[in-house]
Amino acid sequence: MAYLVAIYLYDEMEVLDFAGPFEVFTTASRLHRRNHPVASPLFEVVTVGLEAGPVTARGGLAVIPSRTTAESLPVNVLVIPGGIVTAELDRPATGAWIRRVAERCEIVASVCTGAFLLARAGVLCAAPATTHWEDLADLQAMFPDLDVRSGVRWIDNGKVITSAGISAGIDMSLHLVSRLAGIDLARRTARQMDFDWMRPDPPPDL
Repeated sequence: MAYLVAIYLYDEMEVLDFAGPFEVFTTASRLHRRNHPVASPLFEVVTVGLEAGPVTARGGLAVIPSRTTAESLPVNVLVIPGGIVTAELDRPATGAWIRRVAERCEIVASVCTGAFLLARAGVLCAAPATTHWEDLADLQAMFPDLDVRSGVRWIDNGKVITSAGISAGIDMSLHLVSRLAGIDLARRTARQMDFDWMRPDPPPDL
């Protein structure tokens, strides 16, 4: 099965929050093609913005989303990166799009403070969750129905997955590769990336 992975991009997002998952899924797809040269790409990764044109990530990096939220995409995995999310929390169109895509996709995942956007959209509610260590208290205060956890790299609730700060998005994305395509491909992907995968074994007790 081929999976369409959509990563939402917005101004002031953290660079590694979107670039880490992008690298994991594209690397996994490339490695899969080595063993299945005539197969379709295992993961097709697209970046999505509210509008056409560049967004500016933290540090001033300009990134041009490949698609817009106005397009209808058969998304299987939605990834919401973190960063400075204040403006996005106050933007109704962001929450509406996240809800719309989440209703029909298989997995919704956040990196870092992306958990705030999932919670504001009503996609993450009454469940264990995590975010960057600096923002744990704020997440709990803003969304008291959540069971906010510290000291974990990610929390997998089945459809909704949250991860801790920045580099934890790579760990979580490798976990998703493992879930969708097997642990062997996830390990090969981590090795190809020269990344020390911090994989809980067993996973955190929910």
